[in-house]
Amino acid sequence: MNIQINENIIGNNHPTYIIAELSANHNQNFEVAEKTIYAMKKAGANAIKTQTYTPDSMTFNSDNEMFMTRKESIWAGQKLYDLYTKAAMPYEWHEKIKQIAIDLDLDFFSTPFDLEGVDLLSALDVPAYKIASFEITDIPLIEAAAKKNKPMIISTGIATLSDIELAVNSCKKVGNKQIILLKCTSEYPAPIESANLATLPNLKQTFNVEVGVSDHTMGATVPVVAVTLGARVIEKHFILSRDLGGPDSSFSMEPDEFAAMVKSVREAEASIGKIDYEVGEKNKLRRRSLFASKDIKEGEVFTDANIASKRPGYGLHPYYYEKILGKKAKKNIDIGTPLTWDMIQ
Repeated sequence: MNIQINENIIGNNHPTYIIAELSANHNQNFEVAEKTIYAMKKAGANAIKTQTYTPDSMTFNSDNEMFMTRKESIWAGQKLYDLYTKAAMPYEWHEKIKQIAIDLDLDFFSTPFDLEGVDLLSALDVPAYKIASFEITDIPLIEAAAKKNKPMIISTGIATLSDIELAVNSCKKVGNKQIILLKCTSEYPAPIESANLATLPNLKQTFNVEVGVSDHTMGATVPVVAVTLGARVIEKHFILSRDLGGPDSSFSMEPDEFAAMVKSVREAEASIGKIDYEVGEKNKLRRRSLFASKDIKEGEVFTDANIASKRPGYGLHPYYYEKILGKKAKKNIDIGTPLTWDMIQ
């Protein structure tokens, strides 16, 4: 089924919906955030997405090891609470960012991480809700967002098949069937060989929903390949410059990179086209056909010495070559003349 987010329709025969993720790349500087949104628009995004949380909605302010970042992550050595404190977008920015997006004809929505965030976004009348990979098991959160009866975009990065089924059914349970599932690899940055995009058609078929990718690899390969496999939504992290630093900078696209990705995605869409076996008249003439390869006199027998299959396609189809051999010419035929049935007895 087609899903509509403001004026953008997500589904077959419609352009891929491209989301630019601001994430923590505002560095808690509103001027940086504003410039980033303008750059997103210029680079060809359809939507800007933010994240709506406070550190307290994500974790506990604790020195316990279980509340520390993983040692192998790019954020190693930090308390989760401190990381989220640095990365969070101030709640008072939401309305201002929404207005900037509206002025630029960009959709604006966000990822809530608790019920307070859902309520904030509902008050702003966002046109969709995004559920992050790590929150796919937070069924109360999913149900609260789904009850708003807006499209639900759900990343599946750390989800088992049964997790995805539960999330989808939780949306349907409250009457919301506007579901888009995003194939996601929850590594930052993600190695391209872990994308497993072959999952996309199966995801679509299994749950009968629209699908896409939330991509953390570097470059445009994954989005382009995803589009050829049926992805209707692409989400990528966006930053003015990785030199700005910040928690998400290392796996975010700069404006020129994002614009190049959009161009490649649009070209991929155009190349898919439609099922088409038609051959235009110009191309038909480029094929081979039967010609007189010598001057042939009226009454002379056609043989492999005086007819041949040559380009272009003005004469009879080469299929008739054997059928013509042994027959006689009705008239004189000059060398290089395309053969037609009225020349053959």
